[in-house]
Amino acid sequence: MLIMALEFLGYGVTSAATGRQALEAVARHSPDLVLLDVNLPDVSGFDVCRTLRERGVAVPVLFLTGLGRVDDRVRGLDLGGDDFLTKPFELKEVAARVRALLRRTSAGAHAERRQLKVGELQLDTDAHQVWSAGEPVDLTTTEFALLRYLMENPGRVLTRSQIMERVWNHRNEGSGAVDTYIYYLRRKLGGTGQSLIRTVRGVGYRLCAD
Repeated sequence: MLIMALEFLGYGVTSAATGRQALEAVARHSPDLVLLDVNLPDVSGFDVCRTLRERGVAVPVLFLTGLGRVDDRVRGLDLGGDDFLTKPFELKEVAARVRALLRRTSAGAHAERRQLKVGELQLDTDAHQVWSAGEPVDLTTTEFALLRYLMENPGRVLTRSQIMERVWNHRNEGSGAVDTYIYYLRRKLGGTGQSLIRTVRGVGYRLCAD
Protein backbone atom coordinates (compact mmCIF):
# COMPACT_ATOMS: atom_id res chain seq x y z
CA MET A 1 0.00 0.00 0.00
CA LEU A 2 2.85 2.38 0.82
CA ILE A 3 4.58 1.64 -2.49
CA MET A 4 1.36 2.23 -4.41
CA ALA A 5 0.75 5.52 -2.59
CA LEU A 6 4.25 6.83 -3.31
CA GLU A 7 4.07 5.78 -6.96
CA PHE A 8 0.69 7.51 -7.25
CA LEU A 9 2.40 10.69 -6.00
CA GLY A 10 4.94 10.38 -8.81
CA TYR A 11 7.91 8.82 -7.04
CA GLY A 12 9.93 5.99 -8.54
CA VAL A 13 10.06 3.21 -5.93
CA THR A 14 12.33 0.18 -5.59
CA SER A 15 11.40 -2.28 -2.85
CA ALA A 16 13.52 -4.76 -0.89
CA ALA A 17 12.24 -7.53 1.38
CA THR A 18 15.35 -7.93 3.55
CA GLY A 19 18.14 -5.80 4.91
CA ARG A 20 20.73 -7.38 2.62
CA GLN A 21 18.52 -6.78 -0.39
CA ALA A 22 18.11 -3.17 0.73
CA LEU A 23 21.89 -2.65 0.83
CA GLU A 24 22.20 -4.16 -2.65
CA ALA A 25 19.38 -1.97 -3.96
CA VAL A 26 20.97 1.21 -2.58
CA ALA A 27 24.30 0.31 -4.20
CA ARG A 28 22.60 -0.46 -7.51
CA HIS A 29 20.13 2.42 -7.80
CA SER A 30 21.64 5.30 -5.74
CA PRO A 31 18.22 6.43 -4.42
CA ASP A 32 17.41 9.95 -3.23
CA LEU A 33 15.75 8.62 -0.06
CA VAL A 34 15.47 5.35 1.89
CA LEU A 35 12.34 4.39 3.85
CA LEU A 36 13.68 1.76 6.21
CA ASP A 37 11.65 -0.59 8.41
CA VAL A 38 13.46 -1.42 11.64
CA ASN A 39 12.06 -4.97 11.91
CA LEU A 40 13.46 -6.92 8.95
CA PRO A 41 13.68 -10.72 8.61
CA ASP A 42 17.48 -10.96 8.45
CA VAL A 43 19.19 -7.92 10.00
CA SER A 44 17.62 -4.91 11.69
CA GLY A 45 17.04 -1.62 9.98
CA PHE A 46 19.44 -0.12 12.49
CA ASP A 47 22.17 -2.42 11.16
CA VAL A 48 21.32 -1.47 7.58
CA CYS A 49 21.60 2.23 8.40
CA ARG A 50 24.89 1.69 10.24
CA THR A 51 26.32 -0.18 7.23
CA LEU A 52 25.24 2.57 4.83
CA ARG A 53 26.96 5.23 6.91
CA GLU A 54 30.11 3.10 7.29
CA ARG A 55 30.22 2.84 3.49
CA GLY A 56 30.00 6.60 3.20
CA VAL A 57 26.48 6.58 1.73
CA ALA A 58 24.83 9.86 2.73
CA VAL A 59 21.32 9.10 1.43
CA PRO A 60 18.66 10.34 3.90
CA VAL A 61 17.00 7.55 5.90
CA LEU A 62 13.45 7.68 7.22
CA PHE A 63 12.85 4.91 9.77
CA LEU A 64 9.41 3.26 9.85
CA THR A 65 8.86 1.23 12.99
CA GLY A 66 6.49 -0.06 15.62
CA LEU A 67 9.06 0.76 18.28
CA GLY A 68 7.79 3.82 20.07
CA ARG A 69 10.33 4.12 22.86
CA VAL A 70 12.44 7.25 23.05
CA ASP A 71 15.61 5.14 23.37
CA ASP A 72 14.85 3.42 20.06
CA ARG A 73 14.32 6.74 18.28
CA VAL A 74 17.52 8.13 19.76
CA ARG A 75 19.42 5.02 18.67
CA GLY A 76 18.17 5.31 15.11
CA LEU A 77 19.09 8.98 14.86
CA ASP A 78 22.50 8.40 16.44
CA LEU A 79 23.22 5.72 13.83
CA GLY A 80 22.69 8.25 11.06
CA GLY A 81 18.95 8.19 10.50
CA ASP A 82 17.32 11.48 9.49
CA ASP A 83 13.74 10.99 10.67
CA PHE A 84 11.59 8.52 12.59
CA LEU A 85 7.94 7.61 12.00
CA THR A 86 6.17 5.28 14.42
CA LYS A 87 3.46 2.84 13.29
CA PRO A 88 0.56 3.12 12.83
CA PHE A 89 0.92 6.17 10.63
CA GLU A 90 -1.13 8.01 8.04
CA LEU A 91 0.05 7.83 4.44
CA LYS A 92 -0.25 11.60 4.13
CA GLU A 93 2.22 12.01 6.99
CA VAL A 94 4.70 9.68 5.28
CA ALA A 95 4.33 11.75 2.11
CA ALA A 96 4.91 14.97 4.06
CA ARG A 97 8.06 13.57 5.73
CA VAL A 98 9.35 12.40 2.33
CA ARG A 99 8.80 15.83 0.79
CA ALA A 100 10.53 17.54 3.71
CA LEU A 101 13.60 15.28 3.56
CA LEU A 102 13.91 15.61 -0.21
CA ARG A 103 13.66 19.41 0.00
CA ARG A 104 16.33 19.49 2.68
CA THR A 105 18.76 17.21 0.85
CA SER A 106 18.12 18.90 -2.50
CA ALA A 107 19.03 22.27 -1.05
CA GLY A 108 22.11 20.84 0.62
CA ALA A 109 23.25 19.05 -2.53
CA HIS A 110 22.84 22.25 -4.54
CA ALA A 111 25.06 24.15 -2.15
CA GLU A 112 27.66 21.41 -1.80
CA ARG A 113 27.84 20.38 -5.43
CA ARG A 114 27.89 23.73 -7.13
CA GLN A 115 31.64 23.23 -7.56
CA LEU A 116 32.94 19.70 -8.06
CA LYS A 117 36.66 18.94 -8.15
CA VAL A 118 38.43 15.63 -8.75
CA GLY A 119 42.13 15.74 -9.50
CA GLU A 120 42.71 18.27 -12.28
CA LEU A 121 39.01 18.28 -13.22
CA GLN A 122 36.66 21.04 -12.09
CA LEU A 123 32.95 21.29 -12.84
CA ASP A 124 30.53 24.11 -12.07
CA THR A 125 26.99 22.70 -11.99
CA ASP A 126 25.29 26.10 -12.15
CA ALA A 127 27.41 27.71 -14.86
CA HIS A 128 27.57 24.43 -16.82
CA GLN A 129 31.34 24.82 -17.24
CA VAL A 130 34.22 22.34 -17.04
CA TRP A 131 37.97 22.84 -16.73
CA SER A 132 40.72 20.26 -17.22
CA ALA A 133 44.10 21.22 -15.77
CA GLY A 134 42.85 24.82 -15.67
CA GLU A 135 41.80 24.88 -19.32
CA PRO A 136 38.09 25.26 -20.23
CA VAL A 137 36.50 22.27 -21.96
CA ASP A 138 33.46 22.56 -24.23
CA LEU A 139 31.06 19.66 -23.58
CA THR A 140 27.66 18.77 -24.96
CA THR A 141 24.71 18.43 -22.57
CA THR A 142 25.05 14.64 -22.47
CA GLU A 143 28.82 14.74 -22.01
CA PHE A 144 28.39 17.24 -19.17
CA ALA A 145 25.76 15.07 -17.46
CA LEU A 146 28.01 12.00 -17.77
CA LEU A 147 31.06 13.77 -16.35
CA ARG A 148 28.99 15.25 -13.52
CA TYR A 149 27.71 11.79 -12.54
CA LEU A 150 31.26 10.43 -12.53
CA MET A 151 32.52 13.36 -10.47
CA GLU A 152 29.70 13.01 -7.96
CA ASN A 153 30.87 9.43 -7.34
CA PRO A 154 34.70 9.54 -7.29
CA GLY A 155 36.35 6.19 -6.72
CA ARG A 156 33.08 4.31 -7.14
CA VAL A 157 32.57 1.78 -9.92
CA LEU A 158 29.47 2.76 -11.91
CA THR A 159 27.88 0.11 -14.08
CA ARG A 160 26.72 0.87 -17.59
CA SER A 161 23.13 0.31 -16.42
CA GLN A 162 23.51 2.86 -13.62
CA ILE A 163 24.97 5.38 -16.04
CA MET A 164 22.17 4.77 -18.55
CA GLU A 165 19.52 5.30 -15.88
CA ARG A 166 21.06 8.52 -14.54
CA VAL A 167 22.33 10.20 -17.72
CA TRP A 168 19.81 8.99 -20.30
CA ASN A 169 16.81 8.88 -17.93
CA HIS A 170 16.04 5.22 -18.66
CA ARG A 171 15.93 5.77 -22.43
CA ASN A 172 16.78 2.65 -24.37
CA GLU A 173 19.95 3.90 -26.03
CA GLY A 174 21.86 0.66 -25.58
CA SER A 175 25.01 0.23 -23.49
CA GLY A 176 27.13 1.14 -26.52
CA ALA A 177 26.09 4.77 -26.02
CA VAL A 178 27.87 4.81 -22.65
CA ASP A 179 31.12 3.54 -24.18
CA THR A 180 30.84 6.05 -27.03
CA TYR A 181 30.37 9.02 -24.73
CA ILE A 182 33.16 7.88 -22.41
CA TYR A 183 35.38 7.92 -25.51
CA TYR A 184 34.19 11.46 -26.36
CA LEU A 185 34.89 12.61 -22.78
CA ARG A 186 38.38 11.15 -22.69
CA ARG A 187 39.22 12.74 -26.02
CA LYS A 188 37.98 16.20 -24.98
CA LEU A 189 39.60 16.06 -21.52
CA GLY A 190 42.92 14.98 -22.97
CA GLY A 191 45.50 13.39 -20.70
CA THR A 192 43.42 14.14 -17.60
CA GLY A 193 40.49 12.13 -18.97
CA GLN A 194 42.74 9.25 -19.97
CA SER A 195 44.32 9.04 -16.51
CA LEU A 196 41.22 9.59 -14.36
CA ILE A 197 38.43 7.76 -16.21
CA ARG A 198 39.24 4.08 -15.82
CA THR A 199 37.51 1.13 -17.47
CA VAL A 200 36.49 -1.70 -15.14
CA ARG A 201 36.25 -4.59 -17.56
CA GLY A 202 32.91 -6.34 -17.68
CA VAL A 203 31.35 -3.83 -15.26
CA GLY A 204 31.58 -0.15 -16.19
CA TYR A 205 33.69 2.87 -15.34
CA ARG A 206 35.35 4.56 -12.37
CA LEU A 207 36.63 8.09 -11.94
CA CYS A 208 39.81 7.85 -9.90
CA ALA A 209 39.76 9.99 -6.80
CA ASP A 210 43.57 10.15 -6.40
